[in-house]
Amino acid sequence: MSRTMTHTRFSGAQRLLHWTMAAGIVAMLFIGVGMLSTVAPSYVPLVATHKTLGVALFALVLVRLVLRLVLGAPPLPASLPPLMRLGAVLSHWGLYGLMIALPLLGWAMLSTADYPVVLFGNFRLPPILPQSDSLHTLLWAAHRWLAFAFFALILLHVAAALFHALIRRDGVFEAMAPLPLHGTERKE
Repeated sequence: MSRTMTHTRFSGAQRLLHWTMAAGIVAMLFIGVGMLSTVAPSYVPLVATHKTLGVALFALVLVRLVLRLVLGAPPLPASLPPLMRLGAVLSHWGLYGLMIALPLLGWAMLSTADYPVVLFGNFRLPPILPQSDSLHTLLWAAHRWLAFAFFALILLHVAAALFHALIRRDGVFEAMAPLPLHGTERKE
């Protein structure tokens, strides 16, 4: 997916995008749950926020992918067991895949329901699929279930980050930490 960096930390831009997107994605998950659990007047602003934030996160993940391809990623420690290494690679592919798939599914779902995706006042995204009630139902279910899968993968990602930071202390967490953690040495 990317070339390998020779240093042990992601670039400042990569770290900033990671943590900005992390906050946005957590907000999206909670907004999505709020949308599903309310019929109150707050539903409409939740949907508008969910759409706008979803498009913003989609744009950011594309920038993030370009940076990942251009700048690469720090190598994983040589001491990392093969199954953990495989888990890290697969989980990152899964995270990127879902960060791309979920906004596209949301956009497609709204297109099939003939709902406009209105952003920033009057800016509208064009529909990407024709109106279809049956396809809307399928896309709605896919968006919902993939959001649950995304949440589970995020929990796994956070658990792995904490495992690397607190147990292994192998520099993996520090590679993406917003600030350097003093006293964390990478064990090869």
